[in-house]
Amino acid sequence: MSRGNFTSSRLLSGIAFGRRPSASSVTLRASALAAALALAGSLAGQSWAQPSAAGTARAPGSPMWLDQNWTEEQRRRYHHQSQGTLTIPIPAPWFLALQQPDPLPSAGLFSDPAYLDRYGFIPSPRDQYNPDGLPVGFARTRGSDPRDGRAIDGIGFTCAACHTGRIEYQGSSMLVDGGPAMIDLKGFGTKLALALGETYLSPTRFRRFARRALGANDNGQTRAVLRSQMKRVLDAGIGELLQNRHDSSVTEGFGRLDALNRIGNTVFGEGMGIRANNAATSAPVAFPHIWDTHWFTWVQYNSSIEQPMVRNAGEAMGVNAVVNYDGPASPRYTSTIPMNHLYDPIERSLAGDTAPHSGTRFTGLTSPQWPENVLGRIDRTLAAQGAELYRDRCQGCHLPAPGTDAFWTSNRWVQPTGSPNRLLNLPEIPITTVGTDPAQAQGLKDRTVQIPLSLGMPREMLIRTEGQNGVYSFGPALGEVVERVVYRWYDANNIPEEQRARMNGFRENGIQAPLAYKARPLNGIWATPPFLHNGSVPTIWSLLSPYAERPARFRLGARQYDPVRLGYANGGDFQLDTSKAGNRNTGHLFDTATTANGGVGIIGRPLSEQERRAVIEFLKTI
Repeated sequence: MSRGNFTSSRLLSGIAFGRRPSASSVTLRASALAAALALAGSLAGQSWAQPSAAGTARAPGSPMWLDQNWTEEQRRRYHHQSQGTLTIPIPAPWFLALQQPDPLPSAGLFSDPAYLDRYGFIPSPRDQYNPDGLPVGFARTRGSDPRDGRAIDGIGFTCAACHTGRIEYQGSSMLVDGGPAMIDLKGFGTKLALALGETYLSPTRFRRFARRALGANDNGQTRAVLRSQMKRVLDAGIGELLQNRHDSSVTEGFGRLDALNRIGNTVFGEGMGIRANNAATSAPVAFPHIWDTHWFTWVQYNSSIEQPMVRNAGEAMGVNAVVNYDGPASPRYTSTIPMNHLYDPIERSLAGDTAPHSGTRFTGLTSPQWPENVLGRIDRTLAAQGAELYRDRCQGCHLPAPGTDAFWTSNRWVQPTGSPNRLLNLPEIPITTVGTDPAQAQGLKDRTVQIPLSLGMPREMLIRTEGQNGVYSFGPALGEVVERVVYRWYDANNIPEEQRARMNGFRENGIQAPLAYKARPLNGIWATPPFLHNGSVPTIWSLLSPYAERPARFRLGARQYDPVRLGYANGGDFQLDTSKAGNRNTGHLFDTATTANGGVGIIGRPLSEQERRAVIEFLKTI
């Protein structure tokens, strides 16, 4: 690299990511983005450039949605109905007008679906729910900022961005609603920040950008305002804002995200303007599959959240829904989140309208069935042998297969007080027993956050005071804040008590932080690689194997499926190093005690290769 190129690269990095912000600069970021969004709102009536339909990426062959009991209408709403989020911290018109970070004048639009597909985002057709032709999980959010009343027009993620899977095999592409996404938010954020920096530095690129963004309003005065707003966003460090970076962070890469820590950083760090609340992304987890989850008593890998509405609203806050904590424009805890949309289409589509116990089958979003016409026929004889091994080795934790009478008569089904339905109380296996990486469970248990005393958090939750702030345990504090946001919306919209209970799933706002991970039923598990809660094992075959046969490093990002080993074939732009804390591939081990494993995390005897093949064949059937 020439000295000139090095200098340019360093300048771009400085512009895109900014210096390490002081606590006061967090407020600068919020005000810079609010001003930029206000500019977008003031021009919202203009005609913005759209992504090129000609560039839409298609996987080899024709992508197909596997049958999971959803109508096309349910799917489209789930993919694109706004949850009030502004995940992409620039106005929607900017995002739609921005070029890719390529120095050639002919560089396409950043929002081109073919380009976004590089980061794992699934192309999605234009329709009434997706008029901008953006990928699955992107939604346009318009409204007013609850902190200052200014108009906003942004783009945010829905649940579908992280919970829609895609697997490819021999020219076929299969799409899985509710499956784990294989997206790279770090790569996406880095390139978006650099694209904005290059646009600001290049006069010709900026002119092209301004023409697209401003349309008929493009003149010297509006262009000067646009450039000023862009500078403020860049000065605030858009790259840091996108990536939630910290010096000691563990790289998340494709298919993984430290969701709970990021939610905490967004709510208590960015939202409340307290830099000390930002924690390292030290416990990346694979995006969990979400079929059946409405009917679990507790969700998250470590069974930390009880109520569906708090889970969904917390997710929306974690991907930058705007909440007013102390602004003058609206009452505290007013937000951009439409709680009715979190309930319908999201939760109702996941749950279905019929309680599963009444018909001994899950309704709503169901797990996908193994597509024998694409991935090969199931060996039923071998699967029968695997069923015996499953009953002996697996169902003590993961319960009987959902298609059996034993599953529906299990004593794990309970009826909580106040609930009209029975729910599935999943086993919580201590990390000392299962032996898997403890970072996610331990981090939630140990983390504390500071909250201004003026926000009136319950005194019984207070650990100590530090100046004008109280120190609280992270999990309960998050649950309390999210509940206040939810109930502010309920009150503002005069939601009756009966409807509130229904929208809350007839559950209390329970928050806990056990040093344990839950064992869920394994229906559809074949469609959810990589495995273990942190995505540290690429295939079921590896998970059933001794440590020596589990890869210490493997690559993620490619979507080619291995139907023999059940998981992604090795390949892609991100290498996962399991020697790092947070990435450990330990535990859940079928083996005998050895020096290599220390006897920790052994849950059963070793399985022969024939037995492993049998278990795999059985898992294809459920």
